Amino acid sequence: MCGFRSVLCTMLLLCYHTFLTFVLGTGKGNVEEAEKLLKPYLTRYPKGAIFLFFAGRIETIRGNIDGAIRRFEECCEAQQLWKQFHHMCYWELMWCFTYKRQWKMAYFYADLLSKENAWSKATYVFMKAAYLSMFGPEEYKPFGDDEVVLFRAVPSLKLKIAGKSLPTEKFVIRKSRRYLSPNPVPLPVPVLEMMYIWNGYAVIGKCPDLTENMLESLADAETILEKSPATDFLVDDHCVIKLLKGLCLKYLGKISEAEDHFTYIHFNEKKIKYDHYLIPNALLELALLYLDQGKIEEAIKILERAKQNYKNYSMETRTHFRIQAALHQARSFPDDDDHSIATVVL
Repeated sequence: MCGFRSVLCTMLLLCYHTFLTFVLGTGKGNVEEAEKLLKPYLTRYPKGAIFLFFAGRIETIRGNIDGAIRRFEECCEAQQLWKQFHHMCYWELMWCFTYKRQWKMAYFYADLLSKENAWSKATYVFMKAAYLSMFGPEEYKPFGDDEVVLFRAVPSLKLKIAGKSLPTEKFVIRKSRRYLSPNPVPLPVPVLEMMYIWNGYAVIGKCPDLTENMLESLADAETILEKSPATDFLVDDHCVIKLLKGLCLKYLGKISEAEDHFTYIHFNEKKIKYDHYLIPNALLELALLYLDQGKIEEAIKILERAKQNYKNYSMETRTHFRIQAALHQARSFPDDDDHSIATVVL
């Protein structure tokens, strides 16, 4: 029994370090601690699916995307009885190929999830449509799927658990609604926007090549947007791209440019009509930028503003977790460099 408890505690701590602190924190999961916890189990059970999965997560957080892909593929090969575990790997593989901008491979895994898994079909179908929207006009679209048809199907796939909708599903349904119009205005970068929701820019930020490539995709989308006719969504779409470009610029060390992109959203706050989540998240990213520069007081003021002044926006709980994690980091600076969200969870 003691051995079982030890393994269970290790699993919980690995979840904490590789998921919770990363997705709901400041994007700085404790990789060293996670690796130390995992190493003896991976040595003893080199084909253990659970341990291979966490090894893949560690490689992802490190920014070693090719290594992560190998680990997740090994995890799928290690066992065939528990299909749900394959689905966890498919989800991770989908994001790994997203980071590499291999849209067809990412689409392949989103398609598998939409057909085999019932956790959140609305999210999976949204991701399928989002990947299709990233294909070039001359590229073959797998299985004859059309992104507009898929986007329109998303609201009908909403799942409720104990009478509550999943926050991610609420988000993708809101984003999909613009496609219900007879002449829909396309989302500019739906894949890259969802990547932000899962803190994916903290992953590619460790790989300058991947970050440069993503910045190129965002610049292309911005150029297309500037040439498009004016719509009710124009300011919102510009601000989405500004937020994501700001993150890429931050990780490339272009601090002043990143700051300009984040403040652009704040200055255009009153012009944003639909994507109100952008404003507190832009303030959050600006505060994190200041924290990295040691501007603690400025960062705390901005975080408090983001926390207190904005309500009822998409993914609000996630943003509040991240704000709280950043506040914990700021208030423990410089005596304690622990970037976890322990005070939020415990």
